[in-house]
Amino acid sequence: MPFTAAQSIMAANRPGGPGADEVLVADELLTPGGPPVPCPASVLLAGELRRRGVPAVRDRMWLDHTSRHRDHELILCALLPARDGRHAGLGLAATRENGVPAEVVSAAGAAMAACLAAAGPRTVLLAAPRSFCAGVERAIEIVERVLADRGAPVYVRKQIVHNRHVVHGLERRGAVFVDELDGVPDGATVVFSAHGVSPAVRAEAARRRLDVIDATCPLVTKVHAEARRFAARGDTVVLVGHDGHEEVEGTLGEAPSRTVLVQNAEEATRLEVPDPQRVSYLTQTTLAVDETAEVVDALRARFPALRGPVSDDICYATTNRQRALAAIARESDLVLVVGSANSSNSARLVELAQRHGTRAHLIDDAGDVEPSWLAGAGVVGVTAGASAPPKLVDDVLTALGGLGPVTVAERELTTETVHFALPPSVTGR
Repeated sequence: MPFTAAQSIMAANRPGGPGADEVLVADELLTPGGPPVPCPASVLLAGELRRRGVPAVRDRMWLDHTSRHRDHELILCALLPARDGRHAGLGLAATRENGVPAEVVSAAGAAMAACLAAAGPRTVLLAAPRSFCAGVERAIEIVERVLADRGAPVYVRKQIVHNRHVVHGLERRGAVFVDELDGVPDGATVVFSAHGVSPAVRAEAARRRLDVIDATCPLVTKVHAEARRFAARGDTVVLVGHDGHEEVEGTLGEAPSRTVLVQNAEEATRLEVPDPQRVSYLTQTTLAVDETAEVVDALRARFPALRGPVSDDICYATTNRQRALAAIARESDLVLVVGSANSSNSARLVELAQRHGTRAHLIDDAGDVEPSWLAGAGVVGVTAGASAPPKLVDDVLTALGGLGPVTVAERELTTETVHFALPPSVTGR
């Protein structure tokens, strides 16, 4: 069913639908007497329109030659597939005589041209493991279970995991996310996020008689225990991590008078401590493995008696995702990392790809993919941070398939079998 850009695409009127300056992008074309035609690249086109300052909505759209909705004040566009796997073009219809601004028409045309420039066949190298880790799955399940058992609202201190889609999904089910405990009514149920909290936060929750459900990742709990143990033996505890990250704030709070934060190798070389013979180090669980090794080496050069944890603090999931990405980065023209901006492990994946000399971008979802990135990129590496839902990766692959034939090659370095049990406060056992 080859379509051409010259064909007229008009939208059915929808009660309470888009306004006059909005662009309606077809995610499915309805043809008289024929089956619906999916437009998988619609999310890319809608995202490009929004970046150009034009509000865009996606919906079904009728395709015919009658232009029967001439009074609909919209610009209407869709990526149209052809039988041979290429794309014949983008259809555009604008009712400018009814008030659609010329600049909106121009922006829509430019957005469509950008998508067309990115069209063509490509290979996707899919890193594995990717997406959710055991700690993230556990934390999300805790909130879901508490909502099911106790009903809404259920309060959560900070984001349960650092992903916008996860947080919004739980909000729709009745979770209320607060920055601090003063946003939680006395006696209410509150869930501590996967990143952990300091003893001071726990003490405040106890004072206010909050019903606490602890979703702290067990691997973060391990680091907290090490901080207490190292401080108790009289060491200065050097925490390698990022200032302001919730996990770091919680760990610092375990022994605040004996813990110092170091963020990079340069800071490590300048660090002064009361007793250079009594120094231990810990790390945030979501750091880049190679960069952290440089910081630890700098610490060891400055403090030869430096002691550390028995096993690495950087978690298995962070390590596995970085190694999987490293295996495909040099072969890729472009790397897309699915994850939210405040996700530390996702940001480290972008930086890792860039250190391998490959262009890389962090995207919350397929709508963040800019067509200009894809132009000339015949091989695209795709992965996702440990807090990003797997479906978001599937959506990216579907969208890329809307620009032309895609060959997906998954590169799996290891199979993850880690599972963390839910706390008794949730299971009742």
